[in-house]
Amino acid sequence: MRALLKMTAEIAARYLENLEERSVAPSSEALAGLDELDQPMPELPMEAARVLERLDRIGSPATMGMAGRRFFGFVIGGSLPAALAANWVAGAWDQCPSLFVASPIGTVLEEISLKWLLDILQLPATSGGAFVTGATVANFTALAAARHSVLARVGWDVEADGLFGAPPITVVVGDEAHPSLFKALGMLGMGRSRVVRIPVDGQGRMMASQIPSLEGPAIVCMQAGNVNTGAFDPAPEICARAHASGAWVHVDGAFGLWATASRQYQHLVEGVSVADSWATDAHKWLNVPYDSGLAFVRNPATLKGAMSLEAAYLPQSPHREPSQYSPESSRRARGVEIWAALSSLGHSGLAEMIERTCGLAQRFAEALRQGGCEILNEVALNQVLVSFGDSARTRRVIERVQRDGTCWCGPTEWQGRTAMRISVSSWATREEDIERSAAAILSAAAAES
Repeated sequence: MRALLKMTAEIAARYLENLEERSVAPSSEALAGLDELDQPMPELPMEAARVLERLDRIGSPATMGMAGRRFFGFVIGGSLPAALAANWVAGAWDQCPSLFVASPIGTVLEEISLKWLLDILQLPATSGGAFVTGATVANFTALAAARHSVLARVGWDVEADGLFGAPPITVVVGDEAHPSLFKALGMLGMGRSRVVRIPVDGQGRMMASQIPSLEGPAIVCMQAGNVNTGAFDPAPEICARAHASGAWVHVDGAFGLWATASRQYQHLVEGVSVADSWATDAHKWLNVPYDSGLAFVRNPATLKGAMSLEAAYLPQSPHREPSQYSPESSRRARGVEIWAALSSLGHSGLAEMIERTCGLAQRFAEALRQGGCEILNEVALNQVLVSFGDSARTRRVIERVQRDGTCWCGPTEWQGRTAMRISVSSWATREEDIERSAAAILSAAAAES
């Protein structure tokens, strides 16, 4: 085992060291090489070292360089050194932190991390939380708590009796709500289409004045950080209107919620703490390894009411029992690397990382603007939308940039316009990466003129 793990460490170190020398996207040859893996399952055992060698030889070249410094797609961060190392240790520990008795360390690190996270994100200190896979399940978890609460107020036990015959729930969303929110609503039986959609402004911010009068069970979903523009819905007005009607307010803050960690960007999150639940990702701006999402609910009892389970063989302790607050019982110990990331950064380091990546996004936008490109959004956070003319030309430029391999940016559709979307989310990105990437993008645009 020791020799195998040393071999693994060498492979991983070599992979990370070589990321800056290779194309961000895998080559066509590397992709073709994946066919070698598509074989019948071996009849006989294979030596572990040989399995690992084969995985590295075929798999490593076929990866997308998300862990590197010039991946700007899908709001994906890299992995902080301490978080990656903690991830390896957690893998060796092989803990299932569903119960304190099953994993004391996994449970306690979640307790500590939850306290730290609530402090950093300036959410109510007594809130409950769940460590889940990502923002989709974080939205699902928080909205399950919302469903539990708004139906309990009218005397309906949704966990016991389901939705058959239940009072209808009015769900209000902005017109630019993220697809993961609609997926969560669908999984919860509240419907992807049975929503009241509120118009948005040119940056994707919900127009709170358009929220209708609400009666009966109701949930209002707002955004802290639009996935295209980075814009924030006006939380103070939305929360005031919703709470006046007795509605629950949920915040989808997959990456934008982390702006709270920076005094420079805290104003964007003003009023968000007044909501009733929040969802965010740690594998985005906190830069921990995949997968890692977080759900927070103001009233822990409400979250527990939606997620709890009981069985004679599941002993409860005075500690926070993670399985009582999360959809999953069997899962990995995500709190280990979150604790490690927060420990390694501290308050000042986390704020610096947020501010630096936002500054790099602004630098990126300015370099492209000076090069003749059209920037479609107010670069208020870490997101940049770029147009190179009509849709066809913009798509050709994006494809050329992806083939070039200096950096990777993806396409999006923004209010009728095709755009390149740039997200600066990695702890590792530096000014020279922005300059090199902007030059590559401008070169691709010139080639398509």
